[in-house]
Amino acid sequence: MIKLFLLSLISSLVLTPLVKKLARALGAVDQPNRRRVNQYAIPSLGGLAIYFSFILSLVLLGIDYKFYGLIISSSLIVLLGVIDDLYELPALIKLGGQVVAALTLILMGTKIELITNPSGGIYYLGYLALPITLLWLVGVTNTVNLIDGLDGLAAGVSIIAAVTVGIIAYQQGQFEVLLLIVPLVASILGFLPYNLNPAQIFMGDTGSMFLGFTLGAIAIISYLKTITVLTIVISILALGVPMLDTIFAILRRKLAGNPLFKADKEHLHHQLLKIGLKQSEVMIVIYLISIFLAMIAVGIHGANLKQGFILLTSTTLLLGLGAWELKKLNKNLGF
Repeated sequence: MIKLFLLSLISSLVLTPLVKKLARALGAVDQPNRRRVNQYAIPSLGGLAIYFSFILSLVLLGIDYKFYGLIISSSLIVLLGVIDDLYELPALIKLGGQVVAALTLILMGTKIELITNPSGGIYYLGYLALPITLLWLVGVTNTVNLIDGLDGLAAGVSIIAAVTVGIIAYQQGQFEVLLLIVPLVASILGFLPYNLNPAQIFMGDTGSMFLGFTLGAIAIISYLKTITVLTIVISILALGVPMLDTIFAILRRKLAGNPLFKADKEHLHHQLLKIGLKQSEVMIVIYLISIFLAMIAVGIHGANLKQGFILLTSTTLLLGLGAWELKKLNKNLGF
């Protein structure tokens, strides 16, 4: 594991500056505009460094054939992200590409096949396995993609989510899943110093979609194709901040009559910036919220159904109160 971690970390540290030069040469540079927070042009495509470091480690140290589906499908996602970072694909075409990548993973054997009732009983999904797995993969891919609007934000939240899934996989004895978690975390850590405020490079859709898709796939793999009500909750809490941000974005755009895929500056990090926090401070706040949710997820995993319900209910109420107070504060400030 140590060799796997170091190989991924060093690869990412070395590759990121090279990808930065490549992005500039290809013209993959994010220019400042009204919906971005960067004040100057910053090269994108940083996700390539994360992706290649992750894949390189798996290939050099050997990997079980059962993970080939993840390698192939995540490669399709990265290709889609590169094209999008270069040419800004229409939302529906990008969604179609995500569906193709997800179907590739599903057809190669990674899917949610049954759901276990915590109080007893097993529900075999049958033909529903495909749409449910597809919805999960595409959903998680886009939640990480949507939160990638601030220096170091998507990378840090993804690390916290990956570590959470890794801890739970370890508790379940799914040690082979750590062969995916360890290089993924190390690859993001190697990229993160270049992405912290003031960022030298962005991961772009190449990175955010790769991280979201890979985290969604690993979550399925770590539960041995068996999902319970509590494991669904755990997976959602591991990515709690981007998940909630995505839900609020959908509701906000729906109520305003705007297209669901139309970008805006009303995400959580934008709201925190509006009240006067610096980018680095916003990042720390969201990291802390993510760590809190990760701890709740680990706690729910070790709890019975009643304890899990109490933890989830109290957490939901607390988050709802926090969101309400933040919205009220922004309104009082005239935003």
